[in-house]
Amino acid sequence: MDRLFGFEGLGELLALGFVQNALIACAVLGVVAGALAPLIVSRGMAFAVHGTAELAFTGGAAALLIGVGVGLGAVAGAVVAGLVFGILGLRQRERDSVIGVVLAFGLGLGVLMLSLYSGRASNRFGLLTGSIVSVDSADLIVLAVVAVLVIAVLAVLYRPLLFASTDPDVAVARGVPVRALSLVFAVLVGLVTALAVPIVGAILVLSVMIAPGAAAARVTASPLVATVIAVAFAEIALVGGAILSLAPGLPVSGYVAALAFLLYVGCRVFARLRGRAAVA
Repeated sequence: MDRLFGFEGLGELLALGFVQNALIACAVLGVVAGALAPLIVSRGMAFAVHGTAELAFTGGAAALLIGVGVGLGAVAGAVVAGLVFGILGLRQRERDSVIGVVLAFGLGLGVLMLSLYSGRASNRFGLLTGSIVSVDSADLIVLAVVAVLVIAVLAVLYRPLLFASTDPDVAVARGVPVRALSLVFAVLVGLVTALAVPIVGAILVLSVMIAPGAAAARVTASPLVATVIAVAFAEIALVGGAILSLAPGLPVSGYVAALAFLLYVGCRVFARLRGRAAVA
């Protein structure tokens, strides 16, 4: 048993099919979450991500209850959340209240459906905190399709999205379709959030959707560099957290959140030290 906590035991765990599936899923999620994170931070959408995660949780709970794939249910719930938030709460002063109302409704509905679910308790717990053993081949296919779709849309719309995110008033004056872009971006956030829920759980989605972008913003002002750094940080948090969680057999979400937090704190410390050095 002690071997499981050493390098030999870790090698044996890494050779297991479900572990490899989980690591692939984490790597895919790291790319798309890191790519969106700087835009989410610049648009001030952290609360929207939290609300979308709760609706993805509701969709996953509904999928458990009716016996279909949790990943598909999470995607459906997150897309609905993105559309609702985009349509009802485009204005900054309305956004938080709309998200709060929908979040509370979705969370309550999800808890109700989980209470009606008669299957394994680990399935219910996994929706909240993530489960490294829950990713199978079908989930990987969903992950791959959604990831390719998100990256393709982001590649096409990145420049106008960045413009609308950094200075929406000027973007409107220049004829940029800010409203349509807001809806598209809300759906992209919903899709990526749905990818994250089965892995890190609805509670800690912010750790991969916000922390990498917030950390990158502390060390660079370049949008492109920030995106590259955010992707790297998301990969470190997700893949590193998954590997660290193997031997103890604990939920992956705690390790992912801890690594993301340490990266963020490290970037803040680095930025402060660099600022002091520049003043000196």
